[in-house]
Amino acid sequence: MPVASVFRATVRRPALPETCVLAVVSVLVIVGAAGSMPALAVVALAGAAGSTLAGVRLSRLAVGPDTPAPGPAGGRLARRRAARPRRAAALLHAAVVIAGLSAAVLPLASDDSRPAAAVAGLAGAAVLLGGGLFSLPRRPGPPERMWPRRLLDGAAAGVGLVLTAWLLLPYAGVSSPVRLVAAVAVGVLTVVVLTVLTGPNRAAGVTRCQAGAALTLLALTLLAALPSGPAVGRPALLAVPPLVIGVLLTAAGVRHLVAAEAEPSPVATLRWPRVVVPAAGVVLATVHQLQSGRLPDRTTVLLALAVVPALVARELLGAGPETAPIPVAPTPAAPTPVASTPAAPTPAGLAPAIGEEPVATGRAALLRVLAARSESATGTLLVVDLHLTELPGMAVRDNVAAEAVHRARAVTGADDEVIDLAGSGFAVVTGAGPLLAYALGTRLLAALDRPYEVSGAVLRSRACVGLAELAHGRPEDVLRQADLARRRAAQLGRDRVEWYDAYLEDQLVRRLDLERELPGAVARGELDLVYQPVIGLADRMPVGTEALLRWRSPVLGTVFPAELLPVAEDLDIVGELGAWVLDRACRQVAAWSVGGRRLWMAVNVTTRELISPDFVPRTAAVLAAHGVTPDQLVVEVAEPRLAAELPTVVARLAGLRSMGIRTALDDFRAEQASLAQLRRLPIDLLKVGPEVTGASRDRPLLDVVVTVADRLGLEVVAEELESAHQVDGARRAGCRYGQGYELARPATAERVEAYFEEFPSASR
Repeated sequence: MPVASVFRATVRRPALPETCVLAVVSVLVIVGAAGSMPALAVVALAGAAGSTLAGVRLSRLAVGPDTPAPGPAGGRLARRRAARPRRAAALLHAAVVIAGLSAAVLPLASDDSRPAAAVAGLAGAAVLLGGGLFSLPRRPGPPERMWPRRLLDGAAAGVGLVLTAWLLLPYAGVSSPVRLVAAVAVGVLTVVVLTVLTGPNRAAGVTRCQAGAALTLLALTLLAALPSGPAVGRPALLAVPPLVIGVLLTAAGVRHLVAAEAEPSPVATLRWPRVVVPAAGVVLATVHQLQSGRLPDRTTVLLALAVVPALVARELLGAGPETAPIPVAPTPAAPTPVASTPAAPTPAGLAPAIGEEPVATGRAALLRVLAARSESATGTLLVVDLHLTELPGMAVRDNVAAEAVHRARAVTGADDEVIDLAGSGFAVVTGAGPLLAYALGTRLLAALDRPYEVSGAVLRSRACVGLAELAHGRPEDVLRQADLARRRAAQLGRDRVEWYDAYLEDQLVRRLDLERELPGAVARGELDLVYQPVIGLADRMPVGTEALLRWRSPVLGTVFPAELLPVAEDLDIVGELGAWVLDRACRQVAAWSVGGRRLWMAVNVTTRELISPDFVPRTAAVLAAHGVTPDQLVVEVAEPRLAAELPTVVARLAGLRSMGIRTALDDFRAEQASLAQLRRLPIDLLKVGPEVTGASRDRPLLDVVVTVADRLGLEVVAEELESAHQVDGARRAGCRYGQGYELARPATAERVEAYFEEFPSASR
């Protein structure tokens, strides 16, 4: 098979086959539940279908080449890290095959040997799945202080799920010890699935593999716990969904990792499924037990009682001094830093009241209020941060703060207390529960959003609110938690309300790790580039590539630009990273040009890099150093961040074009302001994303963008094309070039070069 075909086959988005398998399996389960087919035959056919598809996916991922180009230092370590997902793919492939075979042999095995065959398959799959997961790259774990609380959270849910499994597993033909072991295994595995699928990294490739492995083992455990008699019955069908979904999810997770896809940013933890699912399971299982006419046995009572110690210990840990203060680094978006001391971190700069509002103030009033309220074990703290869009004088700021406190008193209840925080914000302590407290936060945002008319000036504020429940710790801890939530709201763009979550602390630790490790990454040879081809939609010929930065950190794993660039900007080292990217990209395109191939290389630059006075001459020097002609370089700048520095950006882009370097506007959003801005920008290429090309209802918008681009003499590149439908729609709309997973995924220089070899006539 040609290299280009292998490349496309490896990276094509696999949606239709999985959908077909799931549809066939659903039909089989319905047929088995109706009694038209033996249950074990349904298990065998469904397991064979899912395992075959997952095995094909994993086998392709295990044999394909994908090693990053070594840097000046650390190249061996980079290659070793890049090979880990493929080693994991090989082990997980073997595990998936064993899982499918275990399900397939059950109808063929005798009644007496069936449990032994299922247990053997479970043991073999467990070993291989464990080895595969261990070979995968791992994210840094949560802080050590968070482990006791998380273990107790899992223990409480786990005991409930063990009780559910104990009540629902078949009685006849299964001894009590075997049934108890199976119930414990089912409960633990279900907790693992529930935890990873509701955690902050639930969309990551590693998380998908973990969830898939746990589901696969859960299915095999259910099969091993089946009675050994001749009539297995419909309970065997319960193993079909976790088995099929588990193997497919495992393959999808490895594909995500091997393809070097950008890991999605962490999101807030979903707490409610971890509480609702075990509770609902216990209730439904108990109802089933009673309807069956069975009385609770000794094991049922002991398991029910075992839930209580875990819950009590969890509450004691949450209210005790276990939650230690951690240092909080101030960020530009947070004008009210938290002063961290070993005893009590509190907002800095607490001062007497401003204005004439009769509110509590001060480094002591807020803590007294929190201490008094905490005795009732209910209530919420809201920390509100004011952020003025202008920078008035101190007197004006004081007047705005006084007016903000006055507005807050107008929307809070009679029993709520408002505490001023020295002109930069205020706190509200309310006895309301989570839902009503969140509603209060939204009312505060609406009240604070109105313009402020003070001292002859009209000012606006972009506030944000952080919430924390009073029952979750000491007053000092509650204040720290609410302030962390407020910081998160500020980082997400303000004008929003955010709850405290333990994930916030994990995120802060991650941020501190990034700030510690990123300086010196260039010197240590930890940076790497992958390249995504740009394809001509008319003839499907490659015309260029886009260089994409990856930080292969030995400590943090692979870090993508969306996470590292904001940190680099805060550390003021984005210029150093950008210079490395430009030099490496020009060196690579020069190497590809040796054989006469004329392809362009697109490099992303931040607005801060572009407006640097020496950017244009420095770029010219790099091109000259590597013998690259200016028309082989495309400088891309993102559209959403141009407005603040538009005149300087226009001047820099014009300087680049005067040298023959092409320029591109990335992330074009097709808004009214964006369309008006196009006439001012000296650009050659316009890159539009899924907001414009994604769905059929957006086709008129894409037509408008292409028409405007044609009138301005611009060529349109459709980005993030992930299906054949999107590619065809972009081509028919008039987009000249395309880029996305449906056409070619980002890959290492060697792999992209092999892909180009299939197109000898590829040129600019």
